[in-house]
Formats: sequence, C-alpha cells, structure tokens
Amino acid sequence: MNIKQKLYNHCQEFVSNKLQLIEKTIKSNKEALNSETKSSAGDKHETGRAMLQLEMEKAGQQLKVVQQMQEQISRIDVNSKNSIGCLGSLITTNSHNYYLAVSIGKVAIDSEDYFVISSSSPIGKLLLGKKKGEHIAFNNSKITIENIA
Repeated sequence: MNIKQKLYNHCQEFVSNKLQLIEKTIKSNKEALNSETKSSAGDKHETGRAMLQLEMEKAGQQLKVVQQMQEQISRIDVNSKNSIGCLGSLITTNSHNYYLAVSIGKVAIDSEDYFVISSSSPIGKLLLGKKKGEHIAFNNSKITIENIA
C-alpha cells in the first residue's frame, strides 16, 4: 500500500471515529434529556435541562464539521497523479511533508511524519496550485516544494 493510500485511510478512520463519538454523545444526551423528570427540584431541574440542551447544540455543530470532513475526503482520488498542489496531494518540502485532505495534524506513518491539513488552512491555501520547485513563505520561513504526488 502506498503512502497516499495509508494517509487517506488514516483520514477516513479519524473521521469515522470522530463521527461515532459525536453520535454516541448525542444519543446519551437525548436519553438524559428524556429521563429528566419534573419531580426534580425546580431550578436544579431547569439548569440540568439547559446544560443538556447546550451540550446537544455543541454536539450538533461538531456533527456538521465532521460531515463536512467526510464530504471533503470523499472527493479525494488517491490514485490521481498530481503535479500541482490540490486536494489529495502529498507535498514534500524542505521542512515537512504535507497531505492536503482534512485538518488532523501531525501523523506518523512508517516512521515518517506527515502533516495532514485542510486546503483551507493557512499553509494549505499557500500550497494550493503550487508546483515542484516553487517556494512559499510561511511563519517567516521560505519553504521549497521538493515533490508533489
């Protein structure tokens, strides 16, 4: 299995795990909300319900973000050969290796570090459309693109 496939699989697994966790949280909060009874003391009961509502809203927002990540991953063709930086590109620079997909951060695969980043992240935006041999300036550093796969 090539490195792009391994990175892609890691992204899918990451998003899948995140989705399961959020869905479990939503289910748990719904059950807690439904089990809250009016026999509880007035203010305490209302505060508990309000806190659960806030948790539900937070989980709903997280769910939207993860669904967007899933959609982004589904648009990646791991078999494509890229000569310019685009979604699904593995970009090797003089400082780091980047995989343009979704925002996960630093990942170690086969004893090598890769930064799995979104194309809408600050450095992701700079890498989009770039070719081998071109340079970008990021965090007061000049970064040279050595290879794009």
